[in-house]
Amino acid sequence: MAPSVFISEKNRARYLRIIEPVGNFFARAGVHPNILSISGLILSLLAGLLYSQGSFFWAAWVVVLAGTCDTLDGHIARQNNKHSSFGAFFDSTLDRYSDMFLFIGLAYHFSGGQTFLGFYENSTKPETSPWTVLVIIMAVAGSFMVSYTRARAEGLGLECKKGLMQRPERITLLIIGSLLGVIPVIGSLLLRLSLLVLAVSTNLTAIYRIIMVRRHFVRGNGAR
Repeated sequence: MAPSVFISEKNRARYLRIIEPVGNFFARAGVHPNILSISGLILSLLAGLLYSQGSFFWAAWVVVLAGTCDTLDGHIARQNNKHSSFGAFFDSTLDRYSDMFLFIGLAYHFSGGQTFLGFYENSTKPETSPWTVLVIIMAVAGSFMVSYTRARAEGLGLECKKGLMQRPERITLLIIGSLLGVIPVIGSLLLRLSLLVLAVSTNLTAIYRIIMVRRHFVRGNGAR
């Protein structure tokens, strides 16, 4: 994983120590890393469904499980020496779909979409907030551009992992906002604010990477 500003190395190491026994178990059982990647995708789809129904609390915990799967696939690949170029491509592609499922669910909820899973009695009622939907669209764009700028830079032979809002940070912020979203009266506002922070910070991260890449090529006389 790339160095992180938002998530300290100590907290990252603590999290990895917690899930490492699970990863070791799957590695010994011969579970293929792609199985974990696909499991993370399915869990993200479930989380998106929960978001669409206003079940922010449960959606947050499903996102935690999805993120754990996304971390474990790399651990298993290292343990069983199953690293491959396609595996990295496959994992990154599924991550983009996972992000999309989460944001689609949130957009559905804040566009006033009807609840269709009536057994979620504690769900937040559908809300109609065009501005929040716009913020979610900007968050989607920012999240995808953070990933795209890295991929494009690496395609030009330049490592580009700097910036505040990498994927672990984005997922962590979304989880925190979702848990805050269940607080009576102000929960919805807090979730919207976290989405706004996500939208702004992801796009700033993408812009920062553009500047860093340009500086690199200016120094190498490769700027356009």
